Amino acid sequence: RFDAAELSKRLKASSIDIGEEAKSQLRNYLANVASMYRDNPFHNFEHASHVTASVKKLLSRIVNVDDGNGLSTPSDEIDLIDMAGHSYGITSDPLTQFSVVFSAIIHDLDHPGVPNAQLVKENTRDAQIFKKSVAEQNSVDIAWSMLMDKEYGALRACIYHTEDDLRRFRQLVVNTVMATDIVDKELQALRKARWETAFAETSIQDDNISSEDCKATIVIEHLIQASDVSHTMQHWHIYKSWNEKFFMECYSAYKAGRAGSDPSKNWYKGEIGFFDFYVIPLAKKLDDCGVFGVSSHEYLNYAQSNRDEWAREGEGIVEEYLVKFEDKASQQ
Repeated sequence: RFDAAELSKRLKASSIDIGEEAKSQLRNYLANVASMYRDNPFHNFEHASHVTASVKKLLSRIVNVDDGNGLSTPSDEIDLIDMAGHSYGITSDPLTQFSVVFSAIIHDLDHPGVPNAQLVKENTRDAQIFKKSVAEQNSVDIAWSMLMDKEYGALRACIYHTEDDLRRFRQLVVNTVMATDIVDKELQALRKARWETAFAETSIQDDNISSEDCKATIVIEHLIQASDVSHTMQHWHIYKSWNEKFFMECYSAYKAGRAGSDPSKNWYKGEIGFFDFYVIPLAKKLDDCGVFGVSSHEYLNYAQSNRDEWAREGEGIVEEYLVKFEDKASQQ
């Protein structure tokens, strides 16, 4: 919660030393997280790192309102102060910022390389336990259980001090990771309804706490969703590289009998639909919520440019993917 008096006394994050014990535990925790990512072409620790970098970038570019009118230049550090509450409290709440970064690095931990629908179809152990958002819930479960181990006591003491903070930390992590499940239609409908209530031009705006919390939640959801597909909103060669990795993962699953249809048949058209009905609308929402400054324009421009380039070159690129897959398979 934004509190100008408290915030004015707060130390800069860069000036705080959490101590060698906590640093060592953090390094150990991240090493263990990295080791628990599977060797998938796409859903791997490199992807988690890429998503985390995007989260950091978007957090650092949340607009900062100075004492006068208008917006000041965004800082390169994640310690911005939203003196006018322009980011709905996010930039003045270190626990929220840490929770989003933490969620990014663990969001695909132990990902099996196939979608949730396939896990449910195969009736895997995780599918029996979690029922919905299977991979996402499994990632949170593993990461949280490890963090709660006694060997990470000093690290936990740097994250939260009270039971209320612990509960809020867990809720933030669960909500943020669950937001990366963009296939579940029920969850998507709920998010869309929340957005319409909070940000639609026809919605009734107010300044009460519940409204601010709702907006902060929505901003975080869209921040992690944009970061999860940030390759679609970056330079063409970055998009193409990650698109190839995702194709190889999906095509490998098909070849292994873990997909109902050949993804190569609809990959070209599917990507155009993904841009038109998810990526570009998402980039526009980053702009509409009004907290990301110039980054929202940058993301939208890249998304539109990549969509157009894919429309021109995509069919030939899919053929290249297939040749690469078969060449690699013949060498094994």
